[in-house]
Amino acid sequence: MNTSPEPPPEAPRLTGVPSWGDRPGNADLSPTPGPGRPHGHVDYDFPGVEVGVATYPEGPTGTTVVHVPAGARMAIDARGGAIGLSSGFEYLAHAVCLTGGSVYGLGAGSGVAAELLTRAGNRTSMENLRLVSTAVIYDFSARDNSVVPDARLGREAVRAAGHGSVPVGRVGAGASASAGKVDWSRCEFAGQGAAFRRAGDVRVLVVTVVNPLGVIVDRDGTVVRGNYDTATGTRRHLDSDYATALDAAAVPRAEHGNTTLTVVVTNAALDDRELDHFARQVHGSMHRAIVPFHTEHDGDTLFALTTDEIDLGRGADDVPRSVAVGAIAAEAAWDAVLGSVRPHSTNDPQEQQ
Repeated sequence: MNTSPEPPPEAPRLTGVPSWGDRPGNADLSPTPGPGRPHGHVDYDFPGVEVGVATYPEGPTGTTVVHVPAGARMAIDARGGAIGLSSGFEYLAHAVCLTGGSVYGLGAGSGVAAELLTRAGNRTSMENLRLVSTAVIYDFSARDNSVVPDARLGREAVRAAGHGSVPVGRVGAGASASAGKVDWSRCEFAGQGAAFRRAGDVRVLVVTVVNPLGVIVDRDGTVVRGNYDTATGTRRHLDSDYATALDAAAVPRAEHGNTTLTVVVTNAALDDRELDHFARQVHGSMHRAIVPFHTEHDGDTLFALTTDEIDLGRGADDVPRSVAVGAIAAEAAWDAVLGSVRPHSTNDPQEQQ
């Protein structure tokens, strides 16, 4: 795994307070396929699953695509009060497109679909349809322009997709992701993370774009990104800010423009009910890494996909397969969230085998 040249997590990475005047848009842009900036990456061994990113550095903003050419059954778990989501069929996908640009970034998904149509020889019979689900983050607050991912960028992300490595850090849809938005002056850049786990023949890959109202929390409870107080040089959980405001009979603050997007892919065969519960279990587990999560100002969406290759059967106690695989995926999801802000610390997947 490559190491990242980004600063250690204790160094502030403030986004700055946004200005909302007239902004330059998408004129004369040149998409950059691939990461396009210094980054880390997470290696993975999951045949049949590809990941690609493309970026408009003028934003910066970008698109991340998880591509399963053979298709995979899918469940979607969407929570929070600000969900931006477009799905072909909610139970099947050939690609999931994660993108910046808020509602205007949904066009990137049409570019992904157009590229897959071309690869299918422009055949449009039912068996040749390629299904794409798209979800967006609001990333305008961390940049002074209105550049948005579009169909061209979606095409480039698919073309850049390959097997074996996921770029992490401020790349793809995570190029201008941020965290800890109790106040714009304390908001910090986050990014895209990934993690891979293998247990026997079971494989789990998690890709996440972390853009929450809440802060990002290490496994020891330390806040590692978001809500950075320049006066004290420290980060803290949001509850202390809210407690102080309520004690003073003041109105608590919470900035808009938050969403964390996650794709988790496994090769374990799960029936429809198990896949739904698997999605909820993994998504719910991410509360440990992002605090608070699924708020009214967040639009968190998790796509759970299975390629149905490994039949786990059931044990003597009839334990649902989703519980076992979900427990593994939940730990990978926490690794992925941490990897979004400290790419150099993500686990080498070889150690998981």
